Amino acid sequence: MLRFMPVGDSMTIGSAGEHTWRYRMWQHLRDTYGGPYALVGPRETLYDKATDAPTSYEYADPDFPRAHLAGWGEGWLHMAPLIAEAVRTQRADVLLVSLGLIDLGFYTNAEQTAENVRRFVAEARTANPRVRMAVLPVIPNVRAAEDAPFAAQVTRFNELLAKAVADLDEPRSPLLLASPPPSYDIHLDTYDGTHPNASGERKIAAAFADAMHQAWGVGRPYGG
Repeated sequence: MLRFMPVGDSMTIGSAGEHTWRYRMWQHLRDTYGGPYALVGPRETLYDKATDAPTSYEYADPDFPRAHLAGWGEGWLHMAPLIAEAVRTQRADVLLVSLGLIDLGFYTNAEQTAENVRRFVAEARTANPRVRMAVLPVIPNVRAAEDAPFAAQVTRFNELLAKAVADLDEPRSPLLLASPPPSYDIHLDTYDGTHPNASGERKIAAAFADAMHQAWGVGRPYGG
């Protein structure tokens, strides 16, 4: 049994009425992964914008394994203290991580965020020394299009993230830097300049799926 844990911010938890990229990943694994697998995590809900709380179960299609470790407004800063316990209790084998935008937007600069990446990796490995991690760089959003200093921080963090992945990669616990979706367009693939719509969900899932297939031989290319 290969146990995948999606870890992320608002783009991963999703909000009421959405499918989420987690759903798209489940569909892909269902259709292409030959062995037993599960999506795991200590949380299951979506974010409810009406109540400003992660309390919704109103998925567009709720009939899938909804477990995750994601939170609206949570970043590397917030997940680093939680990841060891989550990996341990959920017995996660593979972490699919999409974090960083919220850190840079509200909490930490690029260098501080990169230090939290390193803390996150170290903490995850205390719970499972063989855990694998696929990490997605920050996808620039509408703020980056309008705020040059913020865009520079996103670019700088993605550089530091690539370095951290290269530095921390090891044979028994490989780290993989997924490529940002090459055709991702915030005007076409999001509903508000940040959060993915249906096409954005598919492109994020594809980024993880294609990276895992190319590097680890997991499943097939997305849509293949």
